[in-house]
Amino acid sequence: MRTVTSKDGTSIAYDKVGSGPPLLLVDGALCSRGNGPSSALAAALQQDFTVYTYDRRGRGESGDHAIYGVDREIEDLSAVIEEAGEDVFVYGVSSGAALALEAANQLSSIKKLALYEAPFVTDGSREAVPDEYAAQMDELIRANRRGAAVKLFMRKGVGLPAPVVAMMPMMPAWSKLKSVAHTLPYDTILTIGQQKGSKETLKKWSSVSVPTLVAVGGKSPEWMRNSMKELAQVLPNATHQVLPGQTHIVKPAALVPVLVDYLKGKKNIEEVAIW
Repeated sequence: MRTVTSKDGTSIAYDKVGSGPPLLLVDGALCSRGNGPSSALAAALQQDFTVYTYDRRGRGESGDHAIYGVDREIEDLSAVIEEAGEDVFVYGVSSGAALALEAANQLSSIKKLALYEAPFVTDGSREAVPDEYAAQMDELIRANRRGAAVKLFMRKGVGLPAPVVAMMPMMPAWSKLKSVAHTLPYDTILTIGQQKGSKETLKKWSSVSVPTLVAVGGKSPEWMRNSMKELAQVLPNATHQVLPGQTHIVKPAALVPVLVDYLKGKKNIEEVAIW
């Protein structure tokens, strides 16, 4: 493990493996280097890239700050980019994709972007995230009701069926999910503006001109497939690709060839785009 200090003094823990052009992986909600898909993905990508994985603030071995802001998370990402020492590729998954998008909107050091299933709700194919969701989440975290916060996220944020959410405390990973539940308000701030059932909310990304891959699983819910298609149409330099047979929990074996082809330019946009 290595650390870098963000602009506000927060210590950010990261790992570095492989060789080649630098690629940063940005986790989604409730994930960290030690609990989530990034470590396996980094191992699969290290022959083609120097891969950086890091703990977003408040998670794993990174520090935190009493006052949260999306700009603080972008400063964290920027600090890791500075360690890479040159222009970088960035891959973000789920709410990490939303963070990567905003970072690309502000940082000139990102030369290519790859996104997998940012959790945007842009039509009526699922219920929009309720207006009161953010306040409810904040209240549960203030009361230290971590389990209830995770359930609220899974039910209203992710949109899982109630019976599935009710069974989650029996999962082996439940304690790990609760341990980082205090960061769920961070992911809420990152995404809730684009979870209201309208594609118009995606227009905030129309200035992100960096080449961007927008990927989605072929077996993911309709609302996710629709929103990723809409996002790719809003971005001025985007490629949209469907990964057959994949869900939100995408397998490295299916994702890695797509990332390598896109980020290293082995295929042009017309060859990889599936609309």
